[in-house]
Amino acid sequence: MHESVTWRAKHFGIYQNLTSKITEFDRPNYFTDEMQSGIFKAFKHEHHFAELNGGTLMTDIFDYKSPFGILGKLADKLFLEKYMTEFLTKRNRIVKEFAETDKWP
Repeated sequence: MHESVTWRAKHFGIYQNLTSKITEFDRPNYFTDEMQSGIFKAFKHEHHFAELNGGTLMTDIFDYKSPFGILGKLADKLFLEKYMTEFLTKRNRIVKEFAETDKWP
């Protein structure tokens, strides 16, 4: 717990550095990471795991606050909520593919 990771991401054609810290951890049930630095005003990402029919059900709960006040709220409604949902859905498909095949190193 309290481990942090910094990575470089590209969203909307803009590179940004983000740092998250593990703030909650209950192996093997869940962990939570929260942004320490980055573009968002705040974000909290919960990762929940449950056994289901001999496999694992992974559930994400992602809560964020956009920067830039009213302009950030407008961006949320116009495109950011949809973008973030699609981004997490795609990431989860990739995690599933690697977890269920021998692609995992």
